[in-house]
Amino acid sequence: MKDRVSVQERVDLQAFNTLQVPATARYFLELRESELLEDALAWARERGLDTLFLGGGSNLVFAGDFPGLVVHMAIRGRHWEQIEGDEATLVLGAGENWHEAVLYATKSGYRGIENLALIPGTAGAAPVQNIGAYGVELCDTLVSVTAFDRETGKWLRLANDQCGFGYRDSLFKRKSGRYVITEIRLRLSRSKPLQLGYRDLEEYLASLPDREPAALTIAEAVMAIRRRKLPDPQQIPNAGSFFKNPVVTEADYCRLKEQYPEIPAYPQAQGVKVAAAWLIDQCGWKGYRDRRVGVHNRQALVLINHADGSGRDILELAARIRESVRKRFGVILEMEPGVVGGAGLPSIA
Repeated sequence: MKDRVSVQERVDLQAFNTLQVPATARYFLELRESELLEDALAWARERGLDTLFLGGGSNLVFAGDFPGLVVHMAIRGRHWEQIEGDEATLVLGAGENWHEAVLYATKSGYRGIENLALIPGTAGAAPVQNIGAYGVELCDTLVSVTAFDRETGKWLRLANDQCGFGYRDSLFKRKSGRYVITEIRLRLSRSKPLQLGYRDLEEYLASLPDREPAALTIAEAVMAIRRRKLPDPQQIPNAGSFFKNPVVTEADYCRLKEQYPEIPAYPQAQGVKVAAAWLIDQCGWKGYRDRRVGVHNRQALVLINHADGSGRDILELAARIRESVRKRFGVILEMEPGVVGGAGLPSIA
């Protein structure tokens, strides 16, 4: 493998995670071709090393150094296939920047992912979290993923219904580390109805003169709304929404509604989803900051690293927030980012 790829040692990972917390990879390689994936895995296996696959680093917290091989997924490429009438399939390499892919699709006149504009990360990481925003989830358009199954040693093309998608969840997240995604396929359309039902989006579009907005208009609206509410990781290090919106039972929702009539909630097939940001805000966390880390002053779901904080600092703050919400509302928050490394950390799952 050393003849085909370059393995580096002792690589600083601070620039490879959007929280910008310090961590070091014992070994590191930039994977630009899917054909080299099995070589990379074999190299790590021969040395008894664990392997971590890293995309944009926007959905994880480094709680310590990684003693194995970090593989940075940098497989690029995008093209259209199966163009039939108003529909076409967009194929994206795992290392493609997600937001840039959204703009590419919308500028080409295709609809389906415009509501997912400005979500940080890469195309290959998008199915893991089943990213979603403003009434749209990735699973609404995803046709299939190409992945390597590390358990069987086989390459697979998994169709949408094989990916086990749920709210911010997937087969790839539940079986973390087993599947390495190298490519995704999205079925988009020039005539698919736009998803405009989200309140913030409706209000923003009402201020525009265009009564029949295009997909690009929706993407630009989403970008404006997100920039107004969420900090840019390049300016204020963060990992986006740190907690999922919890889904509670109908009985628990009725209890909460009786005590807190103003609680934001959204009916779901298996219960009621309540707004985690509202719960956190009611506990007084919005705008909180200590010497190193804090909570954004416009969005209580976003934990920020404002002064060279560590992953442990972030996770300790998350644990305190989670416990205060549990005590006041009887609701347990689940974090969105994954945690890498670190022993003896507070429980925040």
